[in-house]
Amino acid sequence: MRPLTGILAVAAILAFAATASFAHHGWTWAEEEQTELKGIIRTVVIAPPHPTLDVETASDGLWKIELGNPRQTQRSGFVEGSAKQGDQVVVLGNRSLDPDEKRMKAVRITVNGKVFDIYPERIKMN
Repeated sequence: MRPLTGILAVAAILAFAATASFAHHGWTWAEEEQTELKGIIRTVVIAPPHPTLDVETASDGLWKIELGNPRQTQRSGFVEGSAKQGDQVVVLGNRSLDPDEKRMKAVRITVNGKVFDIYPERIKMN
């Protein structure tokens, strides 16, 4: 019976690791090219695994903007209260490879003229 318990424990650990790895997806889902998105913030969520903004654009509807992990986002200076519903935002980032998915990973956001470099090492200037 003990070997079976060990096998089940290993299987549970592997399943957890696979789930955690999937949840922390990195950049593989995003385009290499960076684009700019302008709009109005509808929702701000400062919570793990990634703080997010819902941004409504005039021409393309509602977008989900992923920031860095909470520490990365905080290091940029973007913290609770840095933005609120109704604020103007410009997002520089990498959009989803799926053209039907309105989702972007931000490298820089500018809220009401204040710049927050979430991933300064990834910013590509045109």
